[in-house]
Amino acid sequence: MKTLIIYSSRDGQTKKIAEFIARKIHAEVVSLEQSAGKNLNDFERIIIGASVRYGHFHKALYKFIEKQTALLNQKTTAFFGVNLTARKEEKNTPETNVYVRKFLQRISWRPTLSAVFAGALFYPRYNFFDRTMIRLIMKITGGETDPAVEIEYTDWNKVAAFAAELAAL
Repeated sequence: MKTLIIYSSRDGQTKKIAEFIARKIHAEVVSLEQSAGKNLNDFERIIIGASVRYGHFHKALYKFIEKQTALLNQKTTAFFGVNLTARKEEKNTPETNVYVRKFLQRISWRPTLSAVFAGALFYPRYNFFDRTMIRLIMKITGGETDPAVEIEYTDWNKVAAFAAELAAL
């Protein structure tokens, strides 16, 4: 089954997850920006992965989905969200993760399968503003605040299980 994975990534973790899934299910991977050059009708399955920054998915993601809703709803599709809130066990499902839950309620596309994965924290790579704001958010939510730390919270076994579910679709 010909599969396309489209990702929207801020710091690269969503892209890394998309590429991991692609290796498991033999899919083509493109960024949201690159997807404009693809004929989505050429694919039987379409998977979209996107990251959250400051509580929101990228505006371009909403525009893409709004434009492609009819086509997406006719195909086998999946969505995965990536955010740091999902590092907490009680907030790592589409039903319990506020960002993914609100996103799925807000859009008209109904993915066949949905998932949430914890992202990564790359303090040294962030600009001053992002580093400061993310540290503040992490302090409020009981997370890591050391500005020298890089932590990958992604549960790769969970990603592999999602890929296996996708392969079975």
